[in-house]
Amino acid sequence: QVYGYNEVMGDEIGVEAANQYVNQIGAPDVVILDDGTKVANPNSPNQQVQLIRDINQNANAGNNPLYWEWTYMYSLNGAMNKVIELANQTKFSGDAATKKNTLLAWAYWWKGFAYARIGSIYYAGIINNSTNGTNGDYVIHDKIIDESNANLDKATTALTAATSLDDYSSVMGRLIPSFNQVGKGRVPTVAMFKRQINTLKARNILVNTRTSAMTPAQWGQILVLANDGIQEADNVFTGRSNENADLLSATAGTVAAKATGDPGKGITYKISERLIQDFKAGDKRLANNFTQLANPWIGNSDRGNSFNTRWSLVDGGKGLPGVTVISNRSAGATELYIAGSYEENELIKAEAKLNTGDIAGGLKSIDVVRTYQGAGLAALSGLGLADAKEELRRERRVGLALRGLSFYDARRMGIVDDVAKGGGRKEAVVLDRVGKVNTNATINYNFLDYWDVPDNELKYNPATSGAVIKNPR
Repeated sequence: QVYGYNEVMGDEIGVEAANQYVNQIGAPDVVILDDGTKVANPNSPNQQVQLIRDINQNANAGNNPLYWEWTYMYSLNGAMNKVIELANQTKFSGDAATKKNTLLAWAYWWKGFAYARIGSIYYAGIINNSTNGTNGDYVIHDKIIDESNANLDKATTALTAATSLDDYSSVMGRLIPSFNQVGKGRVPTVAMFKRQINTLKARNILVNTRTSAMTPAQWGQILVLANDGIQEADNVFTGRSNENADLLSATAGTVAAKATGDPGKGITYKISERLIQDFKAGDKRLANNFTQLANPWIGNSDRGNSFNTRWSLVDGGKGLPGVTVISNRSAGATELYIAGSYEENELIKAEAKLNTGDIAGGLKSIDVVRTYQGAGLAALSGLGLADAKEELRRERRVGLALRGLSFYDARRMGIVDDVAKGGGRKEAVVLDRVGKVNTNATINYNFLDYWDVPDNELKYNPATSGAVIKNPR
């Protein structure tokens, strides 16, 4: 559900189901069709920003959309605080320093990951390194990202101190569930682990800074990190389904799994027309993973204004050789990138190159991802900066589809802002309520960029710092 919120607000999927308000949280304010007809949010005037303010109440409990990521990530952070405490108290056999530092690296990595997720979606958060209890010292989300990076740096330091390869591998082999140690989820070497840290640190800067506000120094910092980020052959942390659904259900454990199949037959997520629009003509990834429906799917008009679709996501792909498969609902085949991937790192590198004067290098990195995923597209060359950035925007959409990143991109690029403030998506493909395909529509999302602190937390842990805990918008 957490990645689902990200992808519905990033307009890669649509939702008719009303569970936890997921359909309303992703409904744009207004869709303007080709003929100028304005289709308002069916909840108007209770649009997304006001909706969040109305439903962010402790009484809603698990029905509050803001509750879930906060709860999951602070639970993870608390568990890792305990691991750090125990690692510092335990006497180890063999190379004790390596074993201890491997555990510390693991714990600091997951603390860094947790703070990265919290700081990337909530306006404020708490820094808590206690094994018992919490505090009311809320800080702005930028400080939470700083804390993420500080913990990731501690993980790198601990990995440097893990000098026995055998002991490191032994401990990591027990920390990672055996059913996850398949494909890209095998135990990473120390060097691979460090590169994964660099990719997440690069992401932290990229997705939490408005593109229009990025400085040359930030682009330079991102490029340094991405140049030493995840490589093609690297193992990374992934989630893997199995028959018992111990971690992931093959049929319902990922956004892709819940978006697979005919949208008219009860699947939760519907493929957005705007996702399909971002594939280039001839892209084999589109051909391998999606089918155009004989009859378009039209949802209930009181559930949204933009989720109708002509497309379905294919289970297991269509068998095109060498082409990436977005969804596979067979037990053991579903693999979820938890924190980063080779493709994401290469596209981070591409964007940093484009913004530091190396257009040819940026285009090459985009081509690398397309080749890696078997897109079958001609190499890019000779583009100006604006056209190159548009290729990058599209490739992040399709190359990283359904991996929980699309809202971050739409936010930093200003797409989810009010049209009156330069936001929105123009020249959009929209299927209207009578099944007509519009190709020049305007979508005014007008979404909140960072969510307020959940009232489920504030009710029992009031703020004591005086920090702003509610997005001032």
